[in-house]
Amino acid sequence: MLDSEDDMHDANDVESLDDFYSGETAMASDDDDGDYEFNDTDDSDDSSLHRQQQNYTILSEADIHQRQDDDITMISTVLSISRISASILLRHYNWSVSKVHDAWFADEDKVRKAVGLLEKPVVQIPKNVKEVTCGICFETYPRDRMTAAVCGHPFCGACWAGYVSTSINDGPGCLMLRCPDPSCGAAVGQDMIRILASNEDTEKYSRYLLRSYIEDNRKTKWCPFPGCEYAVDFVVGSASYDVSCHCSYSFCWNCTEEAHRPVDCSTVAKWILKNGAESENMNWILANSKPCPKCKRPIEKNQGCMHITCTPPCKFEFCWLCLGAWTDHGERTGGFYACNRYETAKQEGAYDETEKRREMAKNSLERYTHYYERWATNQSSRQKALADLNQMQTVHLEKLSDKQSQPESQLKFITEAWLQIIECRRVLKWTYAYGYYLPQHEHAKRQFFEYLQGEAESGLERLHQCAEKELQVYLNGDGPTPSFNEFRTKLAGLTSVTRNYFENLVRALENGLSDVDSHGTCSRTGSSKSLGGKGRGGRGKGTSSKSGGPSRILDDSGCWSCEHCTSANTKSATICETCRQHR
Repeated sequence: MLDSEDDMHDANDVESLDDFYSGETAMASDDDDGDYEFNDTDDSDDSSLHRQQQNYTILSEADIHQRQDDDITMISTVLSISRISASILLRHYNWSVSKVHDAWFADEDKVRKAVGLLEKPVVQIPKNVKEVTCGICFETYPRDRMTAAVCGHPFCGACWAGYVSTSINDGPGCLMLRCPDPSCGAAVGQDMIRILASNEDTEKYSRYLLRSYIEDNRKTKWCPFPGCEYAVDFVVGSASYDVSCHCSYSFCWNCTEEAHRPVDCSTVAKWILKNGAESENMNWILANSKPCPKCKRPIEKNQGCMHITCTPPCKFEFCWLCLGAWTDHGERTGGFYACNRYETAKQEGAYDETEKRREMAKNSLERYTHYYERWATNQSSRQKALADLNQMQTVHLEKLSDKQSQPESQLKFITEAWLQIIECRRVLKWTYAYGYYLPQHEHAKRQFFEYLQGEAESGLERLHQCAEKELQVYLNGDGPTPSFNEFRTKLAGLTSVTRNYFENLVRALENGLSDVDSHGTCSRTGSSKSLGGKGRGGRGKGTSSKSGGPSRILDDSGCWSCEHCTSANTKSATICETCRQHR
C-alpha cells in the first residue's frame, strides 16, 4: 500500500485536520469562479461548537515515563508495598490500577501467589555456612559470591548473570522473570536486574518495561508510522477513530491503518489485501494469456502471427486462435495466418465457456485497474501536497510576506488551503476503494455516489490548481500586487466550498448512501445536505433551499432532477434552474 512516510510537516498544522468534516458549516456558493460567499462571524463561531472534541492524547516518551511512574507510586502508596512490588503487580494486571485494586482487596494472598510476591524475604543460607553450592552449575563458592532473590534461593553471580541476560535477549517475557529454582515462583524485580545485568541488557529491559506500559494497555497504542516514538492514549468508545500524531502521520485507531474515513475498516482491509493478493496476477494471466494445449502452461502472445511455439522442453506448435496443432493448418483452414476454424468453432459454441471466463477476467482486471489507478494517483498527489506544504511553511511564506508586505499571520489562509487539499486527497483516495466494493446492481446508489464524488473531485481540482499554480504569480512577483486581496478571497472561498463538498460526500458514505431509496429517489429528509444543500449562512448548489423541498430523482440520462421536472417531462430549456445546473 502506498504511504506518505517520506513527507513530514508541522505537527501543529496537522492537528487541525481533526476539525475537518465534523459539525455543521456554512455552504459557500461556487456558481462562478469569482463569487465566493462565506460568513466570518456567526456561522464560523457556531460551527466550532459542533466540532468534535479531540478524543485522544499524544504521549511522548517523557509523558509515558511520567504516567508509568505515577501509577507505580499510587499502587505503592495505597497498598503499602515497595515500588518494585508495585511495578510487578501492575505489569501482571496490564498496568490497570483499578484491576490491581479490585484483585488485591478481594484476596491479597491469592494475588501474591499468582504474581510471585512474598510478604517477607526468606533467608535460605544459615549464617554459620561459609561456602554454598550453586543450584545451576553445582560449583561451590564462598557465601559472599552468592546472590538470591527474595525467596532466598542462592546461585552464583555468573549463573545469575547468564540467566538474566538470556531472558532479556529472548524478548519482553523477561518482565515476568521468576526465580531459576524450578520449584519456586518468586518474581525477580527490576532491582535484581540492575545488579546482575550488563548496562546494555539493563537498558534493553528498561525499554521493554516502557513499551509494556503502552502495548499491554487496551487504551494506548504506538503510532504505526515507522520510526515514530509517540504513543496515543485513546478514549475508548469514541465515535471517530481518526488520530493525527505529532509526527504528521494520521491513522485509524481501530485497525492502525492509514486514516481512511469515511470508508470502514473492513473495506480497507479487503482493499489492501486485494492490492497485494495473487488473485490479480491470476486475473491478468486469464485475461492476457492462453494455456498451451499440450503442457497447459500459460503463454502470452507478443508477436503478430498466430503461429505459437511453446517454450522448451514442450516446444509444441499450435494456433493461437483455435489452439489446434499447427500441423493441421493449411489452405483448407484459411491459410497459416488466417485460421477460420476458430470462428467456425466459436459459432458452434465450442469456446463459449473459455471465452466467457477470459472476458470476465479481463473485465474484472480492467475494473480493478480503473479504481486502483485513481486510488494511487490521489495518494501520489497527497504526498506531493505534503511536500508543497512543507516548502510553503519553511520557505515560501516568508518570501511572500516580504513581497506582499503582509505579516505571515495574515497568510494563514494559504496554509489552511493546503491542509484542506491534503485531507481531501486522502478522503478522495479512499472513496475509490469504496466505489470498487459498491454493489454494481445498486445503480441508483452508484449514480448518486459518482455524482457526489465527481462534485467533490471537481471542487478539489479547482482548489489545488489555485493553490499550486495561481499562487506562483505572487511568489514570482517583484513587489506588492493589488490583486493579492482578490486572490485571498478566491482561495479562501474555494477552501470553504471544497470543505463543504467533502463534508457532503463523507456524510453520505458514512450513512451508507441511505438518502437514495430502492427506486432511485433521493429522500426528502437528507437530500439537501447530501447534494450540497444549504447550510446555515450559505447558499446551496444543486438542491432546494428547504429540507422539505422536492426530492431528487435519477432520470434516464443519468442526471439528478427534482420531482416536478421529472414528472412534467420538461425539456432542458424549461426545467428549473437547480436541475439545469446539474445537467
